[in-house]
Amino acid sequence: MGSKKDSGFTTEVLREAIEADSGEGLLALYEDDAQIRVIDHADQPSHPKVLRGRGEIEEMLADIYSREMIHRLDQCVIDGDHAAFTESCQYPDGNKVYAESMVTLRDGRISDQILIQAWDE
Repeated sequence: MGSKKDSGFTTEVLREAIEADSGEGLLALYEDDAQIRVIDHADQPSHPKVLRGRGEIEEMLADIYSREMIHRLDQCVIDGDHAAFTESCQYPDGNKVYAESMVTLRDGRISDQILIQAWDE
């Protein structure tokens, strides 16, 4: 297992990936067999959307980063093989998106993520 000391997963690496103009850097932080469970108003906790593997994650990131919006990493805490972080995003019209994630790391890359998100409507 990776650890905070020997992994490439740091707050700054995550910040650069999230705040970039494309999802490529963020995609590089995921294991090939990674899984993301998405919980929001459309995907309730008892039936979350589940993305399996880098291919499905890449599709989600391509969609997100194709939108005109600003992405910011607000906070990040890394403890061994786990990390938690918050993101805020804003569209040009002022509408905002807020997300919280809890991730499990394997060899310094994300293997599992729970993503809870909310946005202005």
